Amino acid sequence: MDGMMKVAIMKGIGQMQLEKRPIPQIQNQEVLVKIEDVGICGSDIHYYENGRIGNYIVHPPFVLGHECAGTVVELGSAVTKLKKGDRVALEPGVTCGTCEFCKSGHYNLCPDVQFFATPPVDGVFQEYVAHPSDMCFKLPKNVSSVAGALVEPLSVGFHAVNQGNAHFGQTAVVFGAGCIGLVTLLALKARGVAKIIVVDILAKRLQKAQELGAYAIINGQEQNVVDEMMKLTHQSGADIAFETAGNEISTNQCIEVVKKGSTIVLVGYSKTGKINVQMSLALDKELTFKTVFRYCNIYPMAIESIAAGIVDIEKIVTNYFDLDDVQEAMDKSVNDKANIVKSVIKIQ
Repeated sequence: MDGMMKVAIMKGIGQMQLEKRPIPQIQNQEVLVKIEDVGICGSDIHYYENGRIGNYIVHPPFVLGHECAGTVVELGSAVTKLKKGDRVALEPGVTCGTCEFCKSGHYNLCPDVQFFATPPVDGVFQEYVAHPSDMCFKLPKNVSSVAGALVEPLSVGFHAVNQGNAHFGQTAVVFGAGCIGLVTLLALKARGVAKIIVVDILAKRLQKAQELGAYAIINGQEQNVVDEMMKLTHQSGADIAFETAGNEISTNQCIEVVKKGSTIVLVGYSKTGKINVQMSLALDKELTFKTVFRYCNIYPMAIESIAAGIVDIEKIVTNYFDLDDVQEAMDKSVNDKANIVKSVIKIQ
C-alpha cells in the first residue's frame, strides 16, 4: 500500500510531535495492519519521562508503543493463515528463530529480539505497521480491538503466574496495582487462586484491584503491610508473592510476608536496575525466586481467556485518548499516576 501515515514521535524527553511518514512496505511473510488501539505501557512512560530504562537508551526521534491490535489490510505473497479484514493482536517481539533459546521454546530470551518501542526499534504509535504474520494472532468476534491490544500486558501476567506455578488453594499477594499488577491479579484468578491480596500506595489503583476481584487490599502508605498480611493470613503468611513495582521496599516485604519454602516472582523493573534484599531472611526461609522477562507462547492462551469470559481485560482501562492528543496522553500518564491506572490511545 502506498501513501503516508500519521506517526506520533518522541522528539525528546517529555516532547511528542505528530508527523507524516510513508506507510511501511511489507515482506513476503508479513502483513500490513491498520492499527486501531495501542496501550500506554509503564515502559513507554519511563522512556518518555527519563529517556532510558537500564541499558536501553532512547535516541530521539523515537516511536513509543508496543501493546496493539488492528485489522489486516494487506498480505505478503507467502502469507496463508490470515486474510484481509482479519482483526489481530500483534505480539511485539520478532526473534531470530535459530538460537538455542528460540529452538528450545524460550524465544523471549533470544539475544537478537527486535521488540516494538525498545531502542533502537520504533514502536506503534502510528496508523500502520508491517509485522510477521506468525506474530499476528486472530481475534474472535467477541474480543474487541481494545482487549486485543491488552493481550500483551495480560501475557506478562500469565507468564508470571506460570513462572510461580500458582494454583487453586493458595493465598497470593501482589505488590503493585498498576497495569502489570492488575493483569497478574486477573491471571491468578484465571488459574483458580481465590485469595489474592493486593498492596499499593495509591487509593485509585487499590480500588481498581477490588473491582477486579481482589480478596483484600492493603494501602502501604497508611497501613503496616507486614502486620496486615499476617492478620489476613491468620499469622501464616502467603504461599506465593508477586512483585510488580520494581521497588526495593516491596521486594523486601515479599520476603517478610511469605511462608517458609514459598516462591517469590519478580516482575517489576527498578529504576536503578539494582535492589538490595534481605538475603539472610530469604535463606532462612529457603525461598525460591523466579523472574519474568516478557513472555513466550502465551498469546493464544490470553486471547482464549478473554473470549471465554474468564478475563475481563478492558476493566483495567481508566482513560482513552486519540492519537492527535498523544502529548496530553503521555503528560497525564506521567503526572497523574494517582488517578490514571491504564490508558489506551485510539488510532483513528
